[in-house]
Amino acid sequence: QVQLVESGGGLVQAGGSLRLSCAASGRTFSSYTMGWFRQAPGKEREFVAAIGSSGGRTSYADSVKGRFTISRDNAKNTVYMVYLQMSSLKPEDTAVYYCAVRRKLVGDYDYWGQGTQVTVSS
Repeated sequence: QVQLVESGGGLVQAGGSLRLSCAASGRTFSSYTMGWFRQAPGKEREFVAAIGSSGGRTSYADSVKGRFTISRDNAKNTVYMVYLQMSSLKPEDTAVYYCAVRRKLVGDYDYWGQGTQVTVSS
């Protein structure tokens, strides 16, 4: 059974930092793309960042480039970790952040976590 569990969300002041973590288990994720998405109240879910299987290829939404960094740690005791280091946070970064995994190089993401709330106060 695939499980993605996010943690690390919370309340932070504008300009502050947070590090989100996602623990993925239930499959061998080392060859899959892992990503982060977010959904703000009243808005559609949007892409934030993604990282390839080896960790050498990353992509970011324009709104977070230079402020967020995605990284991953493959296979420690069958749990795969993906992180999102968020710095210089802005109130518009307030959202529920979701971890996701995509099995193919392109296309839809196949597995999703339940999300973790990030709130940035002004």
